[in-house]
Amino acid sequence: MKRRSLAPLVAAALIGALLAGCSPRPASNDTGGETPAAGGSGQPAGTIGVSLLTMANPFFKVMGDSMVDAGKANGYRVIVQAGEMDPARQKDQVNDFIVKKVNAIVLSPVDSRSIGTAIRAANDANVPVFTADIASLDPSARVVSHVATDNYGGGKLAGQAMVEALNGKGKVAIITHPEVESVIQRAKGFKEVLSQSPGVRIVAELPGKGQRDTSFKVAQDILQSHPDLDGLFAINDPSALGAVAAIEQAGKAGKIKVIGFDGMPEARQAVKDGKIYADIVQHPDAIGKITMETVNKYMAGEKVPAQKLIPASTYTRADADKDPSLK
Repeated sequence: MKRRSLAPLVAAALIGALLAGCSPRPASNDTGGETPAAGGSGQPAGTIGVSLLTMANPFFKVMGDSMVDAGKANGYRVIVQAGEMDPARQKDQVNDFIVKKVNAIVLSPVDSRSIGTAIRAANDANVPVFTADIASLDPSARVVSHVATDNYGGGKLAGQAMVEALNGKGKVAIITHPEVESVIQRAKGFKEVLSQSPGVRIVAELPGKGQRDTSFKVAQDILQSHPDLDGLFAINDPSALGAVAAIEQAGKAGKIKVIGFDGMPEARQAVKDGKIYADIVQHPDAIGKITMETVNKYMAGEKVPAQKLIPASTYTRADADKDPSLK
């Protein structure tokens, strides 16, 4: 089938200041590559602009690299940038994609609500928009397809792990990031499971911005307010590792059960070391690959699903002990 013609682009979206205590990165980080187009012209089939939440979290680095590889496999040049937690920066990146006349835009929104203005700008310019890992919450903004972890299901797995860790009784806190749709779904699933276990009570829910340093300070505040805390659910691995550091500093290592979410190597090692009770594992490489395959099918004129969710899984000490990648 014939590919859709190149469409002009318009934009506005979000960007930011980075995660996990890293120093600021340049506003533009083009990691794209080119492969010859199908016709042997030596030119790429087109260009896809990608703006991720951050590159400071290894999860998004893996996802971005996967997008570049999958894009190349289909003849596309992929430009990968990151909003670094700043909606304005991400908006500038989307505007730049429009100026460059990219064929499609892929977003992992910094803010799931305010991203709508950027998506609508691309809609007005007839540039197809896809979301990966994090969805838009603006019903008036048109997104062709969303590819992500089943975050609601993953949140339920986290809740089940917490109930198991506490034997059905204890006080729990959540370190969250409510601007992001994926986190909203994780927290929803987690709370739903805990609501069915009356012996487990949520005593605090505070935002850690998905960042290690911020979550460390938030965890300190929680521990000071709730010295009898039994468990803590952190919505991603940087947040979980920040919480672990605060727990250790408070002299409570091993006394508070931590549940993380991502499945990154450092967190899996923390599971093996007994610092994190369980980690909910997602697959950023699969999200990146499937997103680019979806873009390619759409550009080739094929019908694509509005949403593709990838199941998460629970990673425990038993899994870590069998993990050959760990020490």
